[in-house]
Amino acid sequence: MNETESFKTSNREAIFILFTIVACISASMIHFQTVPHIPIVISILLLFGFGLWKRVSIKELQEGMTSGAASGLSAVFLFFFIGMLISSFILSGTIPTLMYSGLLIADWPFYFSIVFIVTAMVGISIGSSLTTTATLGVAFIGMSTSLDYSLAVTAGAIVSGAFFGDKMSPLSDTTNLASTVVGVDLFDHIRNMTWTTLPAFILSLLVFGILSPANEEAITGESLDILRNGLTDTGLIHWYSLLPIAGLLIMAVKKVPAKLALAVTIVFSISLSYMHTFTSYSDLASILMDGYVSSTGIENIDELLTRGGLQSMLFTVSLVLLALGLGGLLFKLGIIKALLSLVEKKLKKSSSALLSAAGTAFGINVVIGEQYLSILLAGESYKRSIDDLSLERKNLSRVLEDAGTVVNPLVPWGVCGVFITSVLGVPTLEYIPFALFCLLCPVLTVLFCLTGWTITHQKKNSSIL
Repeated sequence: MNETESFKTSNREAIFILFTIVACISASMIHFQTVPHIPIVISILLLFGFGLWKRVSIKELQEGMTSGAASGLSAVFLFFFIGMLISSFILSGTIPTLMYSGLLIADWPFYFSIVFIVTAMVGISIGSSLTTTATLGVAFIGMSTSLDYSLAVTAGAIVSGAFFGDKMSPLSDTTNLASTVVGVDLFDHIRNMTWTTLPAFILSLLVFGILSPANEEAITGESLDILRNGLTDTGLIHWYSLLPIAGLLIMAVKKVPAKLALAVTIVFSISLSYMHTFTSYSDLASILMDGYVSSTGIENIDELLTRGGLQSMLFTVSLVLLALGLGGLLFKLGIIKALLSLVEKKLKKSSSALLSAAGTAFGINVVIGEQYLSILLAGESYKRSIDDLSLERKNLSRVLEDAGTVVNPLVPWGVCGVFITSVLGVPTLEYIPFALFCLLCPVLTVLFCLTGWTITHQKKNSSIL
């Protein structure tokens, strides 16, 4: 994206434009319950109208929008690789085997801790918090109901585990979004997130252990037996199916570029799948394009395993391009510069800049109720300030996840909050006190920003992606 704004906008105009865009997106998503794409398109048209009123040429407005969208092309290719990786992971048995391993420990003691661990494992394996919640989460809610355990604590453990998996999975769209918008290698981003995520995970695990029922009953869990047997019947559960995960972790440690690591893992996973099933080239191409389709007859299993493919990424890809195009216009018209000038005195310190980014991501979640936009808009707005302070951008991408991704399920009118309440039957305000992981991550990121712990600066001659 072109870093130099060609035009100036007054602070008053910038505030009015921002208020109008936020009002448009909020009304569309909260009141009319539309997808975020439509209000973003409307906002782009509003900016075009504002630009024409300021006598900016159509050509220059188009350049601003296209330069913004062009900065997301790297993300587009990464998302396509992720879509194919999910399909190949199911085909090779990697995702089913991880799920089965998690379900094997689901009836161990310390019930709420186990709910947290199992949903975290499944969340990492499929990279989707909402899918984990809508399938495995529903099974655990049913078990808790039959055992007369607290549904609020159960829902809190489910949400905590699902969003831990979503935050730390290389398959997650929000994880890829945060890294690509800011311009950070995917695996560098995930490694850096462990500084706040691991303490939040451990503390949550301990508290869920304390909250677990004192007198453990034998949990027969018919729903868990059905899930385990259903996964076994797929013929995809094999010890060697975990090898692609091991390879991916090794390449992450070796700092192999994300796209190369994903490409190698896709090829390896497909090759491995021929040890237990034969897939013709035409079927393989269809699976990589449209995703794997499970047909076990067990609804929860089929919902978990019917996923992946290039097509599954188009929703996110289109959102990224539209939002970055919007960001390009905001920069071209000088609106972002005008808004940042209002707080520029507070952006002279590393802690202030990162805390401002966290506050922006948190605020967008609360006002608009959309986690994608909280990551996109806050990332685009602050990454230049982070560069000016000679901070590594991975500090910003971590903040975006800590104050963006995991906050959305805590907002009753947020996309995730509404969805989770509808599928689990537990009101958002009831499970919030027990969504420990989601509560701890923002607190830890604020603490780390204030103290400077794990905040890293750019090395000389380092390059920005």
